[in-house]
Amino acid sequence: MREVISIVTLLSLLVTLATSSEDNEFMYNGFRNTDLHLDGISEISPDGLLKMTNTTKNQQGHAFHQVPLLFKNKDGNPNSFSTTFVFAIVSEYVDLSAHGLALVISPTRSLPGALPLQYLGLFNQSNNGNSSNHVIAIEFDTILNIDFNDIDNNHVGIDVNGLKSIAAAPASYYADDVAGFKNLSLSSGEPIQVWVEYDSLDMKFNVTISPINVMKPRFPLLSSTINISSVIYDTMYVGFSSSSGSVIASHYVLGWSFKVNGQSHALNLSSLPSVPPRNQMNNSTASKTRLIFVVALGAVLFVFVMCIVIGIMVRRRMKFKEVLEDWEIEYRPHRFSYKELYKATRGFRDAELLGVGGFGRVYKGKLPSSQVDIAVKRVSHDTKHAVKEFIAEIVSIGRLRHRNLVQLLGYCRRKGELLLVYEFMPNGSLDKFLFEDTWPTRVNWRQRFQIIKGVASGLFYLHEQWEQVVIHRDIKASNVLLDGEMNGKLGDFGLSRLYDHGSDPRTTHVVGTMGYIAPEFTRTGRAAPCTDVFAFGVFLLEVACGRRPIEQQASPESLNLVDWVRRCWRSGAFLETRDPKLGSDFEMQELELVLKLGLLCSHPVAAARPSMSQVVRFLDGDLPVPELSKHELDNRVSATNLSTLSSFSESKVLEEQQSLLHEDEHVYFAQ
Repeated sequence: MREVISIVTLLSLLVTLATSSEDNEFMYNGFRNTDLHLDGISEISPDGLLKMTNTTKNQQGHAFHQVPLLFKNKDGNPNSFSTTFVFAIVSEYVDLSAHGLALVISPTRSLPGALPLQYLGLFNQSNNGNSSNHVIAIEFDTILNIDFNDIDNNHVGIDVNGLKSIAAAPASYYADDVAGFKNLSLSSGEPIQVWVEYDSLDMKFNVTISPINVMKPRFPLLSSTINISSVIYDTMYVGFSSSSGSVIASHYVLGWSFKVNGQSHALNLSSLPSVPPRNQMNNSTASKTRLIFVVALGAVLFVFVMCIVIGIMVRRRMKFKEVLEDWEIEYRPHRFSYKELYKATRGFRDAELLGVGGFGRVYKGKLPSSQVDIAVKRVSHDTKHAVKEFIAEIVSIGRLRHRNLVQLLGYCRRKGELLLVYEFMPNGSLDKFLFEDTWPTRVNWRQRFQIIKGVASGLFYLHEQWEQVVIHRDIKASNVLLDGEMNGKLGDFGLSRLYDHGSDPRTTHVVGTMGYIAPEFTRTGRAAPCTDVFAFGVFLLEVACGRRPIEQQASPESLNLVDWVRRCWRSGAFLETRDPKLGSDFEMQELELVLKLGLLCSHPVAAARPSMSQVVRFLDGDLPVPELSKHELDNRVSATNLSTLSSFSESKVLEEQQSLLHEDEHVYFAQ
């Protein structure tokens, strides 16, 4: 009888320590003497703690159950499953952590090509979001990454084949004592228990978390309906993935239970291994510091020499000191060091100066590491809040990709200035070719027309084709740069603003350049695509006529370029406004198209202006430019043209006409 009891006890112990069984379940109360599949920097400590990452930076670790589990039944439909596990993230700092941890369901025990850092050891830049991955993950992320639409730097998310979560919520748990959710810090260093349950009938994922000393909450943190039938195979592996970053942090799993078609067994929390305290992470560093301190005390001369050396190093470091705050951690891939830019521009010498504008000085440079030519713009920055918002938009704009936009490569902050780094355009700005008599070369009509079409295509991308609406707010010839083949690219996004498609733009300060600012912008302070279209219309006339928008030396009748061209249109001398430097080298139809389109885009009524998609079609010849009478350019748009420009609202046109006719500051639009 005693022998039977001993055998039963032994079998019970084996189930508790657990490896997978034929009915697709397992339980690990600690991981001592277990046979997990480990790779990367993951390891199991002698006390049974599964350590996914250590103090090594920019690495990844994986730990998978050795045997695949049956995730589909004989009919090919997904099985239900449930799991619970306890994890902890111990960071070097209390309020800052490395990248997070994820529970993974994968077709294989290895994730080939996966990267650390923001990719959590799951995916890489090329396969992130691909349906061929067949990977489901529950992420516990402690870094906010705008590329993946993260909601904050302390959240839980359900991911399918990519890191843009299908459902996500700030880390918290339902507490009965307050009848609501309490915040929970994922990187506090304290153990956190997780329950993940999938009901195949309702196709519903439930994710619940709580501190280890709190019973399972009544309500889940996440509850989302997801059909995983096309994601999973008949058999899949389950495990964990984690990655480290620039901040020292360790990710631990203390215990884990999993079951297919049933409720996973409860963990024996009292038998789980303990999490190392935060101060142990710095023991080796502290020992080295004490040793250096003892040696320093015993050698006065050595200390004296070191002080001199340190003083020299500090002085040199102060020369290249930058402003770096915690909120900029997420933008680090877009940030250049001041030292790198200082070397690239040879100390910002005047010999490297490309130009001076109202918003800063621009220098040519060559990055010492890659030998890539760049242009560096130095501007002053304002308050901390304004700079934070500005840099967030600059980094977003840095993700723009279009052949007719100058690529914004990144930024640098130092003391009271901000440095913007752009790709270098060897032929400089268009205005030099148009207006500087000493400039050795000119642009012929064919080149001008191609530049116009390129800028229009770039603006169409900004307004309608990118993931957000980008308002440039400073379109002019000096901000159109030319590459080595004289292709035009719109640059200088320092004044740009972004907002979501379908939302209203915010009211801002009136910024821009005199002569290019739309009349309604000065009244409302609300920049919109139509204000960019107005500036583009002025730009068209600028290129076709070879004149600046405001000619200070001109007569009162021709002071304003738009007024002058409009007056010539009414008098029948429309084509006489062309740039005399063109001579007879131009296409009559193209010139007339550009002049008419310039007047239409710079119409005083915002609703009468075309969108950039229509402008591109006009320039490509896919849509005829409406024939505007002499009076329509002043204060009226006909019903014919309203039907041609189908996106316009007649009521909006009439409303803006009445507003303009009562504004004294816009009298130059009157007869």
